[in-house]
This record gives sequence, C-alpha cells and structure tokens, in this order.
Amino acid sequence: MPLSAAAWAILDGRHADPFDYLGWHRDGDTPVVRAFLPHAERVEVIADDGATYPLERLHDAGLFAGRGADQPHYRLRAQYEGQQVELEDPYRFHPILSDFDLHLLGEGRHLKLYDKLGAHPMVHDGVNGVGFVVWAPNAQRVSVVGDFNFWDGLRHPMRVRGNGYWELFIPGCRAGDKYKYEIRARDGTLLPLKADPIAFAGEMRPSTASVVIDIDHQARPHPARDGVNALNAPMSIYEVHLGSWRRHPDGNRWLTYREMAQQLPAYVADMGFTHVELLPVMEHPFDGSWGYQPTGLYAPTSRFGSPEDFVALIEAFHDAGIGVLLDWVPGHFPDDPHGLGKFDGTAIYEHDNPMQGRHLDWGTLIYNYGRVEVSNFLLANALFWLDRYGADGLRVDAVASMLYLDYSRPSGGWIPNKFGGRENIEAVAFLRDMNREVFGHFPQATTAAEESTAWPQVSRPIEHGGLGFGYKWNMGWMHDTLNYISRDPIYRRHHHGDILFGLHYAFSENFILPLSHDEVVHGKGSILGRMPGDRWQKFANLRAYYAFMFAHPGKKLMFMGSEFGQDSEWNHDADLPWHLLDNPDHAGVRCLIRDLNRLYRDVPALHAKDCEPDGFEWLVTDDAANSVYAWMRKGETTADRCVVVLNFTPQVLHDYRVRVPFAGTWREVLNSDAATYGGSNVGNGGRVSTVVTRGTPELNLVIPPLAALYFVPER
Repeated sequence: MPLSAAAWAILDGRHADPFDYLGWHRDGDTPVVRAFLPHAERVEVIADDGATYPLERLHDAGLFAGRGADQPHYRLRAQYEGQQVELEDPYRFHPILSDFDLHLLGEGRHLKLYDKLGAHPMVHDGVNGVGFVVWAPNAQRVSVVGDFNFWDGLRHPMRVRGNGYWELFIPGCRAGDKYKYEIRARDGTLLPLKADPIAFAGEMRPSTASVVIDIDHQARPHPARDGVNALNAPMSIYEVHLGSWRRHPDGNRWLTYREMAQQLPAYVADMGFTHVELLPVMEHPFDGSWGYQPTGLYAPTSRFGSPEDFVALIEAFHDAGIGVLLDWVPGHFPDDPHGLGKFDGTAIYEHDNPMQGRHLDWGTLIYNYGRVEVSNFLLANALFWLDRYGADGLRVDAVASMLYLDYSRPSGGWIPNKFGGRENIEAVAFLRDMNREVFGHFPQATTAAEESTAWPQVSRPIEHGGLGFGYKWNMGWMHDTLNYISRDPIYRRHHHGDILFGLHYAFSENFILPLSHDEVVHGKGSILGRMPGDRWQKFANLRAYYAFMFAHPGKKLMFMGSEFGQDSEWNHDADLPWHLLDNPDHAGVRCLIRDLNRLYRDVPALHAKDCEPDGFEWLVTDDAANSVYAWMRKGETTADRCVVVLNFTPQVLHDYRVRVPFAGTWREVLNSDAATYGGSNVGNGGRVSTVVTRGTPELNLVIPPLAALYFVPER
C-alpha cells in the first residue's frame, strides 16, 4: 500500500502536527495506532486489559500502523535487536497548554508563562515525563532532541497550538536530561539546534544544551527583612562579579555558589553593606561579557553550580540580613547560533531591520518590544527572578539604549517612531509595564535603572508620567565628582561648581550614587589610580571622596575591590588583590568603609531623607579658595542632624567656623584623616562645643587636609 502524504511528512520531518497522524485514531469504527520508532524490528500495542495488537511495518525507517486498543490508553512494546522494550507513546497524551493559557499567551499577559513554557517534569495522564513548550510561530516543524532520543529530530516532533506555541510531553524524560530544539524553517531549512529560551538550567560553556530541572519543586529562598528597599531606609550596595570576587587556590578555579555562600554574605555583612548587587547571573556563553550578553534569561549560570546551589547563596544573603539585587539585561542579546536570533528562521525576538534590531556598539540584537510575545517573555522573566529565586530587586542595564531609537546611531541610520520622534514608544510601554507588575506582585521589591541621559521622571510614578522605577543611577554625579577629585587640589578652586552642580538635581529622582564596575575597566584603571598626588595624598583623597559620597544625598553603590582601594583595573579572570590588605593604607580604607556603612545605617539623618530635598541644607557653598564644602543632613526629627565638612586641599584649616542649628556639644563621629584609617590624625578631639556669633551657634573647627568630618549633636 502506498504511503500517504502525511506519512511521508512524518518520515521527512516536515509534519506540522504529528498528532494528526501518529498516536491513536479512528478509521471509521476501527481504532488505529500509528507509531514512528526508528530501528524497531517489531511493534505491538498493549491495551489496558493486557490485550496486544501487532502493528504492521509501513516503512523500513520505523513507521508502524495497525489496529489498536479500543481506548486511547495503551502502551507500546517494541523489539530492538532481539530485546523487547515497553514504552509510552508520546502521541497519545492530551495537550499541555490549556485554552486559557493560549488566550493569555496570545494577549501577551501570561505573567507566569514560566509555569508552562520551557521543560517541566510532570505526571501527565498518570505517566511521569517532561512537558516541553516553545514559541516558534513561523516554523514548519519543531522537534525536541536530546540525550533521550540520540539527538534525532525525527523522533519527537511537536504539535503546534495557537499563536505558534509548540508542545510535546515525552514520557520517561527526567531531570538532568540535556535537550535542544531542532527547527525546520518555513522555507524547509534546518536551523542550528536552538537552546530553550525558557530553559531553567544550561550546560557549562562552551557546550550550549539546555538541561531539564524540576523547577516546580525547587526550594524557594525565604524573603529578605521587611523594608529592605524602602526610600527612607539605608541602602548601601556592594556590587559583585561572582567569578572574580575570590578564586579557589586550587588552580585559580571559580568558587561554587555554595562556597560563596560560606564566605561572601558574611563579608558583606561585616563590612556593613545592606545589599549586594550581582552582575548578571543569567546563563551566557562569553566570560568576557561579564553576563551582560545572556542567552539563557531563565537559568542561573552553570559556571558556579546548579540552580539549587544558587538558591542556597540567596538564602545565605537573606540569613545575613542582606538584600539581593540582580543585574537584568532586557535591552539586547547576542547572536550566537544556539540563541534567540532568527529563532525559527525569522526575526521573532528581534527586529528584522538592522536599523532597529542590531546595536552598532555591541554587535548584539535588540528585542522587539512591540511584539506582545516578546514583551511577555521579558516581563515574565523579571517576575521569575523575584518569584522563584527570591531576589529583592532588579537593576535594569542600559536603559538609555532601550529608550532612544537613535542610541549610538549616525544620522540616517535609525528609523523614527510613528510620530517622527526618537523615543522608542514600545520600550517605554514595556518598562512601565514591567515596573507596574513588579511592584504590584512584589511590593517589597525594587527596580533601579542604569539610565545615562536626562530622560525625565525615570523613578517617578507611572500615573504621573514617569517610568515607575524605584531608583535611578546618578551617572551625572559619578562623572562630575570623579572629574573633580582627579584634579590636582591646586586647580580645584576653579572647578568648585562640579560638586555644587549635583545638588541642583539631586532630588529630581530617587538616586543611587554608583561607583560601579564600569569605572574600573576599559583602561580607566582603579578609583585609587585616579587620585592625584603622592601616595599619602592619593589615599587621603580617596578617603575624603568616599566620605563625601556617604554624606551626599542618595543611596550608595560600590564595586568590589574599591572598598579597600584596589590599585589596579578589575580583571574578571582573576580574584581581587586581597594581599593589599597586608598594607596599612589599604587596610585603613577598608576600615573607613566599614565605619561609613555603620554611620550611614545608624544615623537616620544620613539615610532617612536620601531622596527628599528637606533632608539637606547647605552650610558652606562659596569657599572655593579653600575648596571647602559643608552641609547638614536631616532626619525626621529636629534632633536627627548630621553636619558634614569637607576640605579638598592638602592644607590644615584652623579656626574654621561652620554654623549649626542649635547650641551645645557636637560629637565628631567621623574623621577620614584619623590615624586608624591611615591619616595624619588632625582633628577636634572627638567633640566640639558651639560658640555663638551674632546669635548664631557655630562650630570652631580644625579641618584636616584632604578630609571629611561628620558631627552629630550630643544627646
């Protein structure tokens, strides 16, 4: 009997709906079973009552058909090289996705699509296996390939459901199996094998397969302490690249997540930081991208262990009272063959036009935020890390590149929006939607935007026209103040406004002051290396600058190594130069950071109104000749006051008067020139009593060289 067109489509791997041919069917009143089992010599159907029905071989490639059981509940018995094997038929099972799932996916509102898409071990119709679901709307055929089927795309073709979602339940698959998708494009071309866009684990690079894990039964970290991200709470963030914080002395290998859990949270807590921010932990193929070119947005990188090991690290941070922020990259993705680019042979995740879909600077692809399936994929991913891994917030990378259609593009090299403007309207809508859903589902979480332009109201409510972020990185503050502090003190008087300027807009957003990894790479050297002068002056400048930062309105962020004055540029292939702590200058800087964090946490005036203008008052702004600044930070009560005095010259200043709000004794709670930090120990003996001039109480101070002083009223 000649084979039907459907049979040939199965044999050729071109059938878009294998369930229409394979599995249990009725031919009139006769139940029929068809199975494709390459290399099988004989196949028979075993009914629930034990009755058997031999199938006829229709083609030597392994296509069998014949009368089946009266009901679609049966098993197959196949013979391979004389050995009999009983197995389930994947093509007898009911669908995985419900009609409601398909409705939500079609609207782009399946906020927990990770509960259905990807690979999920499950019991389906009473049988153990794994359900696979993937989006490939323009594919001719999609198959699951893996360890379990010899990576043969003919064995497990999937069925297509609404809106281009393909699914298949494969009995007998289990956690630990490696897999990919073999996709035949619309024109018949077989594409390079694709990793699962919603894989929950992946192979160690350079291998690129996805790995099945039982994400639905994986432990979830307990939440962080209440109020960890509140605007009126202290937020001092230690930014960490997990691959280079410390290395194991055995071959300079990475520490595992569990090894880090035994060291890193305790260190962060001892240093007084309130949060840790992890450079992207999502799976990525290239070490040198530091995680900023991810291919597996739903998978913690396998470099340091399993997803369960990553859970243990998050738990350890929370046990230490540390909030966990994750760097998140929804702005672009690499064009590796196994990744999202031309996923089904067409541009479904990215724009097809390179003027919209490719970053010129980075050579990466840009998400098409106007496509509901893509925005849903990213939105659900943001919620995933908060839901399944207990992250306390997301720092969103490269927001400016998302907001502007002409970002880093030449004239004529970009496509305007429908109004003729440069704003990416779809990206704006996505970011607002993301923030709305994050704060709606996780009120204690936060989001922070790395946004380097003057886009207004980044951290203001959506209903008031803002983007809805919790915080925004203050890139202007970072650039202006680093430029100022890198100048020889003799010239600072001519740039006095560099410090003043930041306070003109300090409360226009909920700002984080970032001294991030970006400032210690690409030839910039270290923060210490930017300080002018001899060795003593370099360290004095650094200490004064750090004290200035902690006294300035805004939350704080510091990249690892900066807390002890690393003197070289960051190298992601090696651990930090911890040996520097044997030197008292570097040890002194770390001691200062520990004390600054303690004061920042313990003195409400230094944090309670970080983002409110009534929490700040200038005291000295016009002493450019001495490069002196003074201000007062205020808390909720009149007693919550902290006076800050800065001297950015190497001269000791005597009898320097600074007004204060009330008379009495003021304690000198910080002197960055203290001997314990490596300074010259010039100061005011720990406390100063006010003198009254024309009815105004003042502090008569000795101000150390290149130093900062903090004073609080004695109670």
